[in-house]
Amino acid sequence: MTTSIRPRLDGKVALVTGGSRGIGAATCHALAAHGAAVAVNGRDEAAINAVVESITATGGRAVAAPADVTDPAALASLREAVEGEWGPVEILAAFAGGDGRPTPTAQLLPERWRAVLETDLTSAFLTVHEFLPGMVERREGSIVLMSSTAGRSPSSANAAYAAAKAGVVMFGKHLANEVGRDGVRVNCLAPSAVLNDKMRQAMSAEQLRHLAEAFPLGRLGDAEDVAQAVLYLVSPAASWVTGATLDLTGGRVIA
Repeated sequence: MTTSIRPRLDGKVALVTGGSRGIGAATCHALAAHGAAVAVNGRDEAAINAVVESITATGGRAVAAPADVTDPAALASLREAVEGEWGPVEILAAFAGGDGRPTPTAQLLPERWRAVLETDLTSAFLTVHEFLPGMVERREGSIVLMSSTAGRSPSSANAAYAAAKAGVVMFGKHLANEVGRDGVRVNCLAPSAVLNDKMRQAMSAEQLRHLAEAFPLGRLGDAEDVAQAVLYLVSPAASWVTGATLDLTGGRVIA
């Protein structure tokens, strides 16, 4: 039996945390384009609504799902709202977070350490904790977590971010081993330099060109590269893949 590499996700309900911009927004668009009903999560309601409007304008199904994913009560309300709209979430992309701004460890304040771990690691745990019981009960679900090359090898990112993203990788591996027999798959993505608005604002065209040349494939990644990897991991084509961490680095990380 063969499975299409362009998966159809008709009838599936997906939630993407951190879905209002960048990789999260691209993932929302990709899932919706392949038939999933997508709940777009974030804290900036204007940005969320823009993603929802863009998806629905092209015939996709999407709904705004604002919530602070570091707040268990907010996550419980989010789950109830999505289930009331469309039914149980079967695809969970826990992508919220992202404060990797370089800071020497000697200057990294304890409050920032705690804040980064809260937004980049604890948020992933809390999101999974809210949606996992239903997946286990139904014996079906696919979870994709967001790590980074900073969690795979030393980099210029701050130490809190590196520790948080390394924690996301091991959390995913542990979870995959724990719930595989319950029909739930868990995988992780570890992107490197993905071109975004912050990079465009902070770097000149010449600096971006030099950065791109550091990658064996000769270019920076973009949000769509990551979204396509999500499509694979949540699709039937990856039905025997769990506990994996996919390095999306243009060849810069070769494990």
